[in-house]
Amino acid sequence: MTPFERLAEKERLAEVGGGEQRLARQHEAGKLTARERMELLFDPGTFEEVDKLVTHRCRDFGMDQHVIPGDGVVTGHGRVDGRVVYAFAQDFTVFGGSLSETNAAKICKVMDMAARTGSAIVGLNDSGGARIQEGVVSLGGYADIFLRNTLASGVVPQISAIMGPCAGGAVYSPAITDFTIMVRETSYMFVTGPDVIKTVTHEDVSKEALGGAMTHNEKSGVAHFAVDDDHECLALIRELLSFMPGNNLDDPPRKSSDDPADRENESLDGLVPASPHQPYDMLDLIQTVADDGFFLEVHQHFAKNIVVGFARLGGRPVGIVANQPAFLAGTLDIDASVKGARFVRFCDAFNIPLVTFEDVPGFLPGTVQEYGGIIRHGAKLLYAFAEATVPKVTVITRKAYGGAYCVMASKHIRTDFNYAWPTAEIAVMGAEGAVNILYKREIEKAADPAAMRAQKVAEFREKFANPYIAAEKGFVDEVIRPRATRTKLIQALATLDGKRDRNPPKKHGNIPL
Repeated sequence: MTPFERLAEKERLAEVGGGEQRLARQHEAGKLTARERMELLFDPGTFEEVDKLVTHRCRDFGMDQHVIPGDGVVTGHGRVDGRVVYAFAQDFTVFGGSLSETNAAKICKVMDMAARTGSAIVGLNDSGGARIQEGVVSLGGYADIFLRNTLASGVVPQISAIMGPCAGGAVYSPAITDFTIMVRETSYMFVTGPDVIKTVTHEDVSKEALGGAMTHNEKSGVAHFAVDDDHECLALIRELLSFMPGNNLDDPPRKSSDDPADRENESLDGLVPASPHQPYDMLDLIQTVADDGFFLEVHQHFAKNIVVGFARLGGRPVGIVANQPAFLAGTLDIDASVKGARFVRFCDAFNIPLVTFEDVPGFLPGTVQEYGGIIRHGAKLLYAFAEATVPKVTVITRKAYGGAYCVMASKHIRTDFNYAWPTAEIAVMGAEGAVNILYKREIEKAADPAAMRAQKVAEFREKFANPYIAAEKGFVDEVIRPRATRTKLIQALATLDGKRDRNPPKKHGNIPL
């Protein structure tokens, strides 16, 4: 065999992975192979593989009889919309994609390269876990990866796709990354599986119910997106990357848009209902003001009382945080606070301006929230907004009550431009609650308590349930017509284009985790 023939044979063995039968089984399970996934992730013809011929070093348990080039993970780099991105894809056809010493070393190599070159890193996870035959060496490999995830956090964007099993220690790498995508019916994540749970707690639960895509999208909040198949997953990763810079020193990429910056929409003038108790959908506002009506919602199925996601305004990527009056009246609870805080911190780390749409009556009351630590969790969102140094613009559409007013990117925590619609109500609390406290005795003594309460509520609304007192004090920069919201936001962001703000020098803050 000539040297060139030997190379061709090695490459062929690497490309067939665990063999044609196992590749076929991967397809039968509704999943693409690791190499097919890489080809779809990157721009056509740009993927360059690294460590294609690496093999494992284990000689115990007969492993020396099963040596496959690549060792169960495909690693390398390519381009996504012309920008360099590094990635690894675990190959379930080779030892179930299990993590070995060399497998981990391959992943760490591309993670180190991503950090050094200031490029995003994408992990396509499809693995049975640590390779049992290698013992503590494989566990050490996981720790090596976790360290790199941590050091790269806030330096380069990190995206994890769960495209098969992900269990035990393996789940902690995706948990450290910025965004996690799960594929319905073919992926799952959990620390301990159904069999262990049944033994320890006597609970009977399936893999899907315990750690499936919708479980982690709706209940735990561990995952940010749920998709139907591998193709949709890889397309979503490409879309997500289009809103992000390659690293924390770059600005996010801008796209030209034919959507006029001065476009007004009269429908926004009637978006907020006349009754303060009637809900409306904040997504209608977001999609109306965004370029071409496009909004990439993050964490869509979790903590629906707050909406977060990416849009563009005048071609600029922005992170949007909005209370959702259509769910729990837009109140802030534990899950909403954590969801919002994590997203705000991501945007701040990667120079993505923040736009906040506020309609919040306060924090959700109740013993469940208090015992669960709503004080601590609510403080996370406050901390995140206060810490953020990117351009920040807030629009108050209706309610801005109590401490929640302060938390939702108020002027007092360094928000650059604060606008209010004429329908805004900025007060310590709602009119009914305020009247019950301020005029309690008067109302009790009145000949017609109901009539007096109604009168006082009307008076309170007339005097305080409006944006003009806040505007007089400079806490609101301008009261704007709803139809002009898009224009105002784009003008504000253009004005803030050169913003430079810094926090006091420190190792890091102590966010109330």
